[in-house]
Amino acid sequence: MKIFLAQQNYHIGNFESNTEKIITAINKAKSEGADLIVFSEMSVCGYPARDFVEFNDFINKCYDSIDKIKLHADTIGVIVGSPARNPNAKGKSLFNAAFFLYNQQIIAEVHKTLLPTYDVFDEYRYFEPAYEWNVVEFKGKKLAITICEDIWNMGNNPLYRICPMDKLMEQKPDLMINLSASPFDYSHGEERKSVVRANALKYQLPVIYCNAVGSQTEIVFDGSSLVYDSQGNLCKVFPSFKESVEGVILKDNGSIEIENDNIERHSFAESDGLIALDETLNIDQIYNALIIGIKDYFAKMGFTKAILGSSGGIDSAVVLALACDALGSENVRAILMPSPYSTEHSVNDAVELSKNLNNPYDIIRINNVYESFLVTLQPIFQDLPFSLAEENMQSRTRGNLLMAIANKFGYILLNTSNKSELSTGYGTLYGDMAGGLGVLGDCYKLQVYALAKYINRNREIIPNNIITKAPSAELRPNQKDSDSLPDYSILDKILFQYIERRLGPTDIKAQGFDASIVDRTIKLVNVNEYKRNQFCPIIRISPKAFGVGRRVPIVGKYLS
Repeated sequence: MKIFLAQQNYHIGNFESNTEKIITAINKAKSEGADLIVFSEMSVCGYPARDFVEFNDFINKCYDSIDKIKLHADTIGVIVGSPARNPNAKGKSLFNAAFFLYNQQIIAEVHKTLLPTYDVFDEYRYFEPAYEWNVVEFKGKKLAITICEDIWNMGNNPLYRICPMDKLMEQKPDLMINLSASPFDYSHGEERKSVVRANALKYQLPVIYCNAVGSQTEIVFDGSSLVYDSQGNLCKVFPSFKESVEGVILKDNGSIEIENDNIERHSFAESDGLIALDETLNIDQIYNALIIGIKDYFAKMGFTKAILGSSGGIDSAVVLALACDALGSENVRAILMPSPYSTEHSVNDAVELSKNLNNPYDIIRINNVYESFLVTLQPIFQDLPFSLAEENMQSRTRGNLLMAIANKFGYILLNTSNKSELSTGYGTLYGDMAGGLGVLGDCYKLQVYALAKYINRNREIIPNNIITKAPSAELRPNQKDSDSLPDYSILDKILFQYIERRLGPTDIKAQGFDASIVDRTIKLVNVNEYKRNQFCPIIRISPKAFGVGRRVPIVGKYLS
């Protein structure tokens, strides 16, 4: 049996585009003699559709798309993902489903059993778990069709009380097929491979695993679809962060034959259970995830041009380089806005960076605007000493100017705050925290430095002085980040233990970190939740990003 996998980049709610992509892939598979083609989870509508599925019109459009797709499922079997209505009086009104199409009909409907409700997932909010489990017979083979999380309930600590594959094995299937929408994070690649392989070995079945690719606002899907034979041998790896429609041949003995295997292979590196931050771990994959995150956010929202504040610092330099790669240098405008406390070398570094990238840039000195604020506020401030208020006025002046230019010319402002800053509240609301998309908001400062070195791997794009100089907001004379925060080499490691690993202060201190620094860091994280709650979407690259995957109360007292 010749089976194709269609690893495609869908647009949530764009039924016309998604349907066209699916039909194009079906026609490609048919032209190459395929018996069956498999698409990813929720391929018809895009994943995660979230509250869109609560609109009856949205579900109607899903079924309309399936009706169009099934007309092309004549000589070929087609498995697509979509919401499906639950006809039972009890339970939620929808299933997360796979539709098996053949002979221009729906010949089977398979429902997802295990509905993740953790981190970025919220499926039990919308869907009812499967009531029954049946293989699908097709061209002499019994197919065990599962959806994403259905194959993850293995190991010593399963999350659920049931394992759908155990139920399906009672019917002696010949092949396991999994439609997935498994998000990228820099620690997840090898774990995913091990889970798929463990299923092949446990059930002694070949496994076809088709994953989504592309970015949906903050969530990035890397593709990296997999094919294992019944002995647990990895037969085919699809490319990361790219669309691909390719086929394999399933032999009667459970072995897999590969035709014209020109698929790019990539192994994700794994750290020791991710018990500590490794800022260089899979840095190339992080780079690619950020590129597709920017590219898809702009393309799917109908934007073409970006703007950002270029300070001569490491964060804005990395964002500028990423944006130029994702959107084209001609579509990214950098605005340099030196204040009375900006150093001349920072301006020169920012200019050199834009010349290296060949992107347009402007220099707008904010001295006069800043002074006008001081004069206006003098009757109220009177002779009070210089403080955070005057520092933040500079940042908000920059934010105001950036947004004015963005509004005038139709740009989207890219935010340059990193995860270390967002964690500790080291940023100004409505100033340097302004933006439409947070590019580095899930990258710790140490990872930002690693990204800069990766960007410079072939030639110096980011001037070396930007990478080597001490980081500073330059909002007061001789200011350094280290005046307000612990050294990043210590801070980032503590933040990782608290945010990614969810360890409390006692456990973190037991690792040898200074107790006072741990207490101070955790307090900074907790009391600044109100800032993060007002922040723009962040491209997710870690196992625990700020945003929809991390929900803590703004007014919580715990550990603060």
